[in-house]
Amino acid sequence: MAEKPTRRQFLTVAGASGALALAGCTGGTGGSRTEKGGKQDGSGSKDDSQSSGSSKLKADGSSTVYPITSDAGAVWNSNPPADDEEYWGPSEYDIDTDERLADYWAGLYGFESRDDASAPFDVSVGLSHSGTGVEKVRKGVVDIGDSSAPVSAEFPDASEEELEPYTDHVVGVDAQPIVVSKEIEEAGVTKLTAEQVRKIYRGEIENWSEVDAYSGEEKEIQAVGRAEGSGTDTAFRANMLGSPDAKMPGVDVRKGQNQQVKTLISKSDNAVAYMALAFVGSDVPAIKLEFDGKVYEPGKNLADENYPLSRDLHCYTWEGTSKKEAAFLRFIISEFGQNNYVEPNNYATLTPERRENQLSKLPDTEN
Repeated sequence: MAEKPTRRQFLTVAGASGALALAGCTGGTGGSRTEKGGKQDGSGSKDDSQSSGSSKLKADGSSTVYPITSDAGAVWNSNPPADDEEYWGPSEYDIDTDERLADYWAGLYGFESRDDASAPFDVSVGLSHSGTGVEKVRKGVVDIGDSSAPVSAEFPDASEEELEPYTDHVVGVDAQPIVVSKEIEEAGVTKLTAEQVRKIYRGEIENWSEVDAYSGEEKEIQAVGRAEGSGTDTAFRANMLGSPDAKMPGVDVRKGQNQQVKTLISKSDNAVAYMALAFVGSDVPAIKLEFDGKVYEPGKNLADENYPLSRDLHCYTWEGTSKKEAAFLRFIISEFGQNNYVEPNNYATLTPERRENQLSKLPDTEN
């Protein structure tokens, strides 16, 4: 008999399913800037007077950041009570409250609990890619734009004045690995040098037989790239090839989301790709990368600050940060959120110093 899924597994799947259903249609449900975010109040944060009821908080964007905001959103919406230690357990984090999870975090900004134990406001998380997320938050379609690259890299031609309204909230760190098909790893390719990776994506190495470690029969390389405009693609070009606009003529196929890359690699016998660490598994093995004479190995030192494919994960807001946005972001950036929604997804948590720095960007709490 199959093992019965735990409540944690159920909530995570339920949250992911709901967010996937919203992907691609979030734009049709967003209101105007006044309806969803309130007006600017001159203090660096937005006035929630227009939106402090039970209207939904919307996020959309990067498939890399998606596991963090989606998992957090699913548990937020379930609003577990204080004695539910599997999901909340505030005493473990020296939080003195007997409130439900979302009631506590939203209550810090004056949101009131609902009589039916629902969260003070619901959270929905759409799935697209970074460029879409930061564009949607600019247009007021969503409250939070998830991005796995800085907005300046997503919009390299934008002026400082055009980028100024974005507020960057870093919620975690991804050590982006290089992955290959299982058959390629089994044929001896357990490590590539940075130069080999560059040559593959520049179209200068086209067959696995040109890689010294490979011991199999001649086999063309299927170089998989992320969709142009995705934060993962932008970060890879910038960190590996030296510019977010670097050309990659060696790419054979592009996929819009990490989930799609994972599926392709798992079904292929000749592929190489770059993707978010959260999606690596036994059927999609991450290999070592040698960069400037140092070998970076998954599970050991990818979190090293000098790892070239390490990048911050961002949640952007527009024209300051409203109380509603701040409540959800404080929930994720807190030690509680880092331990429950960042680390379980194989991302590196913010150091205490970085965490405090990010929290200082948020409006002051009322309680």
